[in-house]
Amino acid sequence: MGSNMNKTNDTQVTPTEIKLHQQSKVLEITFSDGRQFDYSCEFLRVYSPSAEVQGHGPGQEVLQLGKEDVTIDALEPVGNYAIKPTFSDGHSTGIFSWVLLYSMGLDQKEMWNDYLNRLQKADYQRKSKTS
Repeated sequence: MGSNMNKTNDTQVTPTEIKLHQQSKVLEITFSDGRQFDYSCEFLRVYSPSAEVQGHGPGQEVLQLGKEDVTIDALEPVGNYAIKPTFSDGHSTGIFSWVLLYSMGLDQKEMWNDYLNRLQKADYQRKSKTS
């Protein structure tokens, strides 16, 4: 994924606060080291760690189209190490560990730009945000 994926030395990093902002479609997570990341629902949906999105091996990722308006309907804890969101389009198989979310937060800009570039190569025009 991104350059920071395996650089998280503190594998014990855990969220101290998780807020879902329905109107702005943002999941805000503050971690135990004080870092705070804002993840758009679209970003989390298109980078879901599920097999449906990631495929079953390298190079099998499935580009997600039409996810601009997706929201998170529910957040379910998975043990003490992850959350499982249920998205408004019915997708609910991605389990986001704290380590994954932290890494995604560090690499978010690079990952988002990669996603936009892949959409452009696929000749997909993103809908404008209506907020």
